[in-house]
Amino acid sequence: MLFLQLLASFFLLLLPLLLSILFFTRASAHKKQSSTAVSPPRSYPIIGSFLAVVANRHRRIQWFTDILQVTPSATYVLHRSIGVRQVLTANPAVVQHILKTNFHSYAKGDYFHRTLKDLLGHGIFNVDGESWKFQRQVASHEFNTKSLRNFIETVVDTELSDRLIPILSSAAATGTVLDFQDILRRFTFDNICKIAFGFDPAYLLPTLPQAKFAQAFEDGVKISSDRLNELIPGVWKIKKLLNIGSEKRLKIAVSEVQEFAKNIIKEKKHELREKASLDSVDLLSRFLSSGHSDENFVTDIVISFILAGRDTTSAALTWYLWLLSKNPRVESEVLKEIKEKSEAPVFEEVKDMVYTHASLCECLRLYPPVATDTKEALNDDILPDGTVVRKGMRVTYIPYAMGRLERLWGSDWADFKPERWLEKDEAENRHWKFVGRDAYTYPVFQAGPRICLGKEMAFLQMKRVVAGVVRRFKVVPAVEEGAEPEFVPLLTSKMKGGMPVRIVERDEK
Repeated sequence: MLFLQLLASFFLLLLPLLLSILFFTRASAHKKQSSTAVSPPRSYPIIGSFLAVVANRHRRIQWFTDILQVTPSATYVLHRSIGVRQVLTANPAVVQHILKTNFHSYAKGDYFHRTLKDLLGHGIFNVDGESWKFQRQVASHEFNTKSLRNFIETVVDTELSDRLIPILSSAAATGTVLDFQDILRRFTFDNICKIAFGFDPAYLLPTLPQAKFAQAFEDGVKISSDRLNELIPGVWKIKKLLNIGSEKRLKIAVSEVQEFAKNIIKEKKHELREKASLDSVDLLSRFLSSGHSDENFVTDIVISFILAGRDTTSAALTWYLWLLSKNPRVESEVLKEIKEKSEAPVFEEVKDMVYTHASLCECLRLYPPVATDTKEALNDDILPDGTVVRKGMRVTYIPYAMGRLERLWGSDWADFKPERWLEKDEAENRHWKFVGRDAYTYPVFQAGPRICLGKEMAFLQMKRVVAGVVRRFKVVPAVEEGAEPEFVPLLTSKMKGGMPVRIVERDEK
């Protein structure tokens, strides 16, 4: 009875807000836009800019970008309900401050950890302090040159030649429309499981098998992302307590994901027992051999690395192939480079693809796999642009917005232009030389102490896929002329509805 009274009181408290939403939403539906000019949202007592947040809930990332594009410092303090403040920034100096200069004052924090704990637990992407340091230290051994070469020459190349290319050849011959986003997720899922866990899920087979785990993982990521972006924070806790709606689905999804991860761990433990002399050649073996016997902890690690290895790289490649299809000049340059490097050994081929590397960087600028990242202030602070931050406030830097700032990329920022990353090699004028940007202007892989360990592995894998696919096939989006795909910024970004394509075999001549 007490619980029901508390629940009723909660909804009575929300009633004014709900009525405001209803009124504002209906009014907005009839209001004609008289101007395309963007201005920061109005803030009201108690509810802050809640009405503007509601009005822009379906275009949140673009709304944040619009605000930061017209804010002189590229940093804006969003007033949420009941006095809650959130800092939004696309300012490189601020990014450097929170990710490096004052790193120890900004953490994942309690809010982020609590919200994502059901899915990510105590995995590397959801913890701070000693646990994060330990996981990072063990994982770092996976990314040495020997491991990277092995990953490209055996794991990726085998998956490419034995599974991906045959599927594309068959689709080209039959005229079948494929969802390339789904294909790439299967491809990267197989790859991360092989290299990190020594396990082949065989998800990219000609039959494109349905897997309960894959759908459960999708649901888990989607619902966990929705928790972070709830209009009224904390509603998910009530739904979880009552075991209803999305929280009931999340519970089922997480159970399925954890069961999958625990089966991988069980098989690896058996393998290690059977072969006592087996070297710790993969990530999972290293963690199990490090003395950590807590199955739940290792399960969290497995889930985190699946998220990192599957979703980020596949998202980048999906947007890359779409951009390539819309920019034939760039596609021609990429194809030219692929043919020039085709005689080199596989590892050297992908390592030396300078123009292709630049075009991938350009794609990631416009469509970063992780569109936003949030830190929590552990102390009061003042940011380099003068913004005052109080302990407990969240500071969100937005790579998606940073890639769209004219002050950072010039008036042609909207163009897909790999040349902005290149300059002519002075020694040989006809060759390109890659010129990177600092990690705080381009924080696609984070920066500072938490910079992505798998950055080089991701680029090598992407370039190998591009070389293998573009050399033989033209990927043609199967959509209406002029249709633009929608960028969906979850924990990792995706293309809404997938990427339907037709595959056309290239003329070898």
